[in-house]
Amino acid sequence: MTLAVLAGCAGQAPTHRGEAQAAPMAASEVGQSDVNRMATLGMRDNLESLLRLADKLYRRNPAEWRKTSTLGRDAALAQLRVAVDTRTPWPELQGKRDIAALSLALGPDFKGDRVAAFIYASADMVITAHGGKAAYYLTDSLDPQYIYNAARNIEIAAWMLSHRRNAAGQPLLLADEITERERNLSFEREFGKVIGRLDLLASVLTEKYRRAVITYVQNLLGGTFLQFLPVR
Repeated sequence: MTLAVLAGCAGQAPTHRGEAQAAPMAASEVGQSDVNRMATLGMRDNLESLLRLADKLYRRNPAEWRKTSTLGRDAALAQLRVAVDTRTPWPELQGKRDIAALSLALGPDFKGDRVAAFIYASADMVITAHGGKAAYYLTDSLDPQYIYNAARNIEIAAWMLSHRRNAAGQPLLLADEITERERNLSFEREFGKVIGRLDLLASVLTEKYRRAVITYVQNLLGGTFLQFLPVR
């Protein structure tokens, strides 16, 4: 029986789960180191993850997008994306930025569109940790401690989202759900992606100068001792 099951599995065509996509080449990449490029791609993916979380949260909390747009959920998402991409202050955050905005968005008494405020504040905090930029070049300097702190802030925000209650004793926003019939942890997974990217970049940045020295020594040794000798 076991052999029959294995044979059946082997006969099935592999499931296509997408492909790794390379970003189009841009002339500005000439001014980027490998770490700069990694940070830029990580920021791009982190902002996309946060906007994907906004979409998921709007689907589970439709009353929130109705506070922002009368045209529908897609219009509310588009408005939020523009604000994040252009770093236009979100009006309901009362001029607060970074962790101050995040604290306000997750306050039990917040009355505005909590989804938009939470996602905008999270994005603003992550960008602030990267020196206020979303793309990085040789002249830029990134502080690994700030990026590490941003990862911890996302962890704290995700915990608050799942544990805090409003004055009526209800969750601030409906997100992950575990019941007898359903187990939906897609929010946790998306938050985990953001945290993982931030932690990896922080670790790479702490080794930046050490790797530069090692690479220099490797090139020096390779140029001196590891060249093939002519045989004819």
